[in-house]
Amino acid sequence: MTNPATMHEEEALGKAYDRALMSRLLGYLRPYRGLVVAALAALFADAALQLVGPLLTRLVIDVALPKGDTSLVTRCALLLTLAVVAQFGLSYAETMLTSLLGQRVMRDLRMQIFRHLQRLPISFFDRNPVGRLITRVTSDVEALNELFTAGVVAGIGDLFTLVVFSVVMLTIDWRLALAAFAAIPFVMLVSRLFQTRVREAYREIRTRLARINAVLQERLTGMRVVQLFGREAEEARRFDKVNRDHLSAQMKSITIYALYFPAIEILTSVALASVIVAGASRVEMDVASVGTVAAFLQFVRRYFQPLQDLAEKYNILQAAMASSERIFTLLDTQPAADSVMGSPPALQHRSAPASGRHRIGAASIVSPQPLTHAERAAAGVTVEFDDVWFAYDMAHMARGGAAAANTEWVLRGVSFVARPGETVALVGHTGAGKTTAINLLLRFYEPQRGAIRIDGTDIRQIPLSELRGLIGYVQQDIFLFAGDIASNIRLSSPLDDATLSERSASVGADRVIRRLPDGYSHVLGERGTSISVGERQLLSFARAIAADPALLLLDEATSSVDSEIEAEIQRALTVLMRGRTTVAVAHRLSTVVSANQILVLHHGQIRERGTHRELLAREGLYQRLFRLQAGFPVSSNGDTGAVDSVLASLRGAT
Repeated sequence: MTNPATMHEEEALGKAYDRALMSRLLGYLRPYRGLVVAALAALFADAALQLVGPLLTRLVIDVALPKGDTSLVTRCALLLTLAVVAQFGLSYAETMLTSLLGQRVMRDLRMQIFRHLQRLPISFFDRNPVGRLITRVTSDVEALNELFTAGVVAGIGDLFTLVVFSVVMLTIDWRLALAAFAAIPFVMLVSRLFQTRVREAYREIRTRLARINAVLQERLTGMRVVQLFGREAEEARRFDKVNRDHLSAQMKSITIYALYFPAIEILTSVALASVIVAGASRVEMDVASVGTVAAFLQFVRRYFQPLQDLAEKYNILQAAMASSERIFTLLDTQPAADSVMGSPPALQHRSAPASGRHRIGAASIVSPQPLTHAERAAAGVTVEFDDVWFAYDMAHMARGGAAAANTEWVLRGVSFVARPGETVALVGHTGAGKTTAINLLLRFYEPQRGAIRIDGTDIRQIPLSELRGLIGYVQQDIFLFAGDIASNIRLSSPLDDATLSERSASVGADRVIRRLPDGYSHVLGERGTSISVGERQLLSFARAIAADPALLLLDEATSSVDSEIEAEIQRALTVLMRGRTTVAVAHRLSTVVSANQILVLHHGQIRERGTHRELLAREGLYQRLFRLQAGFPVSSNGDTGAVDSVLASLRGAT
């Protein structure tokens, strides 16, 4: 089991430069080649214009001043002014172009990650905390934005500047150039130490940031519990700790930068001093001019700036490589299957298929009979669980994977059939596997053994969009989006207003909606917190049947409503379930007394099955559950008279 303390740790950083990762990153620049070319052109032009100042200085000192040529001085001053203005314009263009490039790449990448996250299996979200995934979409993508805005393009510009300056300096006076270059090995050494230290600090910062995101997400989501149990002070202390850890990591990084930049300034001053000493001796020997030395002093100042920038860009590159590795690991995670999949070996030796069916791999499939959605909803579907086994600790493994000796099976050999117009109820104690069966039918998870079929077709052979389009689902943990009522009910169902109102009324949701100030246009708060739990339950029920589903899945559909609303829902269900298949999970047995078949699950196995009266007469698990809920002592003396009277009253209420 994952240690909660390390759940949000960031993975160890990889190489500072990975050719495969960089190649993949540069692929995001292809749609914006024009921006890249324009930005590089601006950078190269800016680098070339930086030569103007030193060269004009040399010309004025060596030529214009000895001759007293004031017109030449004026022209040089004018040219320098024009160069500075041009540099200003080029710098502006460079900043705008690289920022636009980075923002567009970041937009594309975030959209790709978000779309991919929506296609990942539910088991992925069981293993990965929300805080970490938010970090991927925000901080990691932002690191790549820095790579494109201040890294790749600007780094190429810095390299071009260094090459141009080196060639010009060596051409003018190679001895003075060597004197200027003498400090470069020390710059490289200091930069290397900086890169190592800042890399460690960067990883620590990202770890602390992931923890902050995780703690914030969890505490804000559970704010009701925090306030209910008076945990404000304790949670504030806990957040203060992770916040201080993040501050400490940031201060460590700031300290490294605070030492690095002054060190580079000192080395730049050493290079300037070397040029002055070497230049003074060469001027004294009359082999170099004063103007040349003055130009070199300006060259050195401009030359060391890109060197300093390259060291910082190495850090940006390192951060981008680490972030890209994490992002691409996420993007390479296999999404939920949405196409025909292979079948498990365990099914290959079953008996021959029934007449009118053929087999694809190991799945028993009905010959294609195209039906419209309305026709299929009216006809209903047949749902079959065939010897289904499932364990959450194996959910990440492929079907047919070997089970460990200590595997905790949630479902063990579950088999049943629900036919059109029938209601199959799943009952049992908490943890018996009822909701798991619903999750498997929705293909949130895949069973490790056995098969689930709809109309004879293994659901693994049905595209997810088509499978879930057949299903209306009311879950126990109600989730409503922040938005208006109508959009929450419609979701993927493009219903007109009249149909929307009609279907909402069929489940009694219109009673709730009419009380709201703006009716169907009323905007709900996050998770629908602006209305009561019972009202949210009714809206979720309206949402489930809005698309006129062929199969209804009810997971504790009336667990959060009062008796009056429950009775209203039961009346609506009588109409809605007619001719449709329904699989219902229930703790409250009063809601399933009229089910065609009740399955009693115990430790993942079906221990009893039958109608309500048949199971009561059997005096087994179901009777004990019913007696406990009805407030009667559990016994096995066959006395069901009191139970029958309660049953009669329940039927009268519904």
